[in-house]
Amino acid sequence: MVDIGQLHKEFTNEQRFAARLSEVTLRGYEQSYALLREVMPDVSVDQISSATMTEFFRRLETRTRIVGRGIRKVGVKKSTIATYRSKLSRFFQWLENRGYIKKNPFLAMEYPDVRYEDRKYLGRSDIQKIFTALALSIFNHSNFLQKRNLAIFAVLLYSGVRKGELLNLKVTDLDLQRRELTVRAETSKSRIRRIVPISAELMKILRDYLSERVRRGLTTPHLFASSAHDSNLTDNGLKHLVEAVQRASGVSFHVHQFRHTFAVNVLNNGSDIAKLKQLLGHRDIRMTATYLRCLPTSAMRGDVETLTLDNLI
Repeated sequence: MVDIGQLHKEFTNEQRFAARLSEVTLRGYEQSYALLREVMPDVSVDQISSATMTEFFRRLETRTRIVGRGIRKVGVKKSTIATYRSKLSRFFQWLENRGYIKKNPFLAMEYPDVRYEDRKYLGRSDIQKIFTALALSIFNHSNFLQKRNLAIFAVLLYSGVRKGELLNLKVTDLDLQRRELTVRAETSKSRIRRIVPISAELMKILRDYLSERVRRGLTTPHLFASSAHDSNLTDNGLKHLVEAVQRASGVSFHVHQFRHTFAVNVLNNGSDIAKLKQLLGHRDIRMTATYLRCLPTSAMRGDVETLTLDNLI
């Protein structure tokens, strides 16, 4: 019998070196597979079926997890189920194409009706609390760190970049003369190179940070440097920073919410979905369209108020 674990390694290697998928995407594949093996430890290739996947999701729904401050939680959101399904389906399709299984089991299964109300953005009040926290004394022991941290959150807020894209930004990705920020294809989840305009607000913050970098004599090519070394800020370093800001601000948030916040506010300020698709680097405009569902009712009130008997078609 062919070992399913070995097959998944072959699958991820092919996606990494032949399909050239990003490390973020590959991590998603690996995490979803690891969860499948955790929940269904005895699953084998010849057991991959619709019934097996239904049992997998049933166990996910009924298992107890520890989240936050030791809070016990049962079940998972529909959007989370949809994510696991999407990641595993790619692997199962690969198995089918190579004759290891007769059919991808998800092809015969109903797709969950996902609502994107959980695609939450941060409101003005929470954003103000976060940026106020960045100015608090706990971050002021270093002028460099204060300006770096402010620049990190400003880039997230005003450009909508993903976490992985943020950490992989290089100084050369900034063109301050043209006021443009480039997200390179090799660092983007979608593998699409895109250029995001730098707003006047973000420009000022980046100039301050870059001046402090020069004063400190940093040479790392990465835009955001470590607090301790002349090297890049790591994923773990960003995690610790976010946790510190959460404690100082009293706002519970995750980095990706800044991307949601950027998207909703771009739409709310009159941009169209085609431009937003380009700014976010989506391959499919249907992904961009999900942000339309996040717009608050207040954002659409003006459009409705213009309707009268006199201007109906």
